[in-house]
Parts: sequence; C-alpha cells; structure tokens
Amino acid sequence: MTSVLDMPTTASATDTVASLGHVTKRYANGVLALDDLSLTLRRGEIVALLGPNGAGKSTAVKLMMGLSSPTSGSVSIFGADPRQTAARLRTGVMLQIGTAPHMLRVREQVQLFRGYYPDPMPYADIVKAAGLSGIEDRFFVQLSGGQKQRMLFALALAGDPDILFLDEPTVGLDIEARRAMWAQIRSLAARGKTVLLTTHYLEEADALAHRIIVLNKGKLVCSGTPAEVKSLGAAATSSQPNAIGLKIIRCVTTLGEDHLLAMPGVGGIEAAGAFSIITTSQPEATLREMLALDQSLHSLEVNSPALEDAFLALTSN
Repeated sequence: MTSVLDMPTTASATDTVASLGHVTKRYANGVLALDDLSLTLRRGEIVALLGPNGAGKSTAVKLMMGLSSPTSGSVSIFGADPRQTAARLRTGVMLQIGTAPHMLRVREQVQLFRGYYPDPMPYADIVKAAGLSGIEDRFFVQLSGGQKQRMLFALALAGDPDILFLDEPTVGLDIEARRAMWAQIRSLAARGKTVLLTTHYLEEADALAHRIIVLNKGKLVCSGTPAEVKSLGAAATSSQPNAIGLKIIRCVTTLGEDHLLAMPGVGGIEAAGAFSIITTSQPEATLREMLALDQSLHSLEVNSPALEDAFLALTSN
C-alpha cells in the first residue's frame, strides 16, 4: 500500500501534544484492535482520524483519553500518562453518543462543567462558541438533536482544553450550524489548541483538517495533508505509486486509451459513459498535448482527486 509514513516532519518535542508509540491493543476476546500503531498530534493542529468501521479509530482515541490501556507500546499526552489528573484537566471530549441530565437547563449544565476545572473558559465565550444564545434557559430534554450536539460541544469546551477530542461532532446539525462549528474549531486551532476529529463526513475532514490519518485493520495506512492523501488514493489506482500532486481530467475526447496513456504524466484512464477520466501527475503537459491532438475535445474539467475516492482506494485491502 502506498503511504507517506516516511515523510519528514518539522514538529519538535515541544510541539508534540499526544502520541502513540508502537501501540498494540488486543482485547480479552482476542480481537486485535491496533497493531504496532504510532502517531503524533501537534500543537495547533486539526487532525482527522479516518478509517472504515473496525479500523481501530475508537480504540486509539480511548487510549489517548486514558480510558483504556495498551497491550504493549506507549501512550503520552502532554508528556505524561493520559490517566493523570493534570492531563485530564487539559482535555476536552465530545463523544458521538452523549447525553446530559435532562432536567438541568443549558446554563446550569455549562456552569456545572465549568466548576470541574481550575481555569475554565468564560461562560459567555462558551455560549458564543457553541451557538447557545437564546436557548440557555431550556432543559436538555427540550432541545432538538442539533441543539443537543451544540450543548455537548459547549461542555467539551468548558475547561478551555489544550486538546479536544471530537467524535462525529456535526451529526444532526444543519448546514449553517455545521459551518459555524467548523469556524469555531478553526478558531481553537488558531489559538494553539489541538483537535482530533473523527467523522464519516469526508468533506468535513477535507475542509477542516491540516492533516489526515487513515487507519485500516488497526494499522496506519497513511498520514498527510488532505491533498497528499487524495493524491495517494489516486496513485493507488494508477501506475504511479509514488505520485504526489495528481490531478483528475474529465472530458469527452476522440483520443484512444493507448494514445492517452502515452502522454506525459498519465497513469490511469477510466471510461464513464462518453467521458474519459484521466489521472495525471503533469496536468498542464497532458492538457497541452490533448488539445493539440483533438480539436473536438469538450466538456473539460480538471479537479483534485476526491477524498472519498482516496479513502476507498487506500482502505480497500
């Protein structure tokens, strides 16, 4: 499998917020959830952790949250054991399946959680960040699904955490609320906070993440920027296993497959009805030659590979 596991990193020890070092996790029933997994989260970074069901995402997150221990290997957060109180006070968590006492009002819930921390985020900042203005006097049981998600996001922010674990945070949110939460997540990263995001919305990972980590069957498949991961996915389905910066050309052309494959940078051809889908690492050179040879070429589009396609290609084995 193609990967960017050996790409150089500019992170120093002081940049590292959390890490897994050669972690293996085997459950009592014999299931191997993680297999010699190493990864690092850095200060001010938004990382999307992706993988199919059963890939080991939840296990990796639980280890970094201190809710589970590895069978072997090391887990560190802020240079310490994640189960230590000092580490937990700097951690915020929003789980996919979360709830709160039904008969407490929104403001009561937020104030209660703020009281757990020695230096909490100001109440007004939490309400603004989570979009809770106007519903602060409602009971949790009275909130819509999207409003409950926003309140759970508020509780995760209560301690003004330095690292935030967000598990499917925008489920149930409408487009406006989703974009507003994206803006807040970006704002947190700009303040030097680290955000680990797990999501099935691949467009969310593409839009938000500075870096994407893909797991499959407990192993690290690749780690890189969204553009790098998309290029790796395209390369996995073409004859260019190490290509970075691939582009997808979609057009209607009279040129045959053999002719197209002989052009500069072209590594793969697919047919989609009347359209040809061409993967190339040299899009300008490829297009110049195509336009010179086929004056009837039309319906031309040039795009980066889609993250969804990359995800499927990288996790297909």
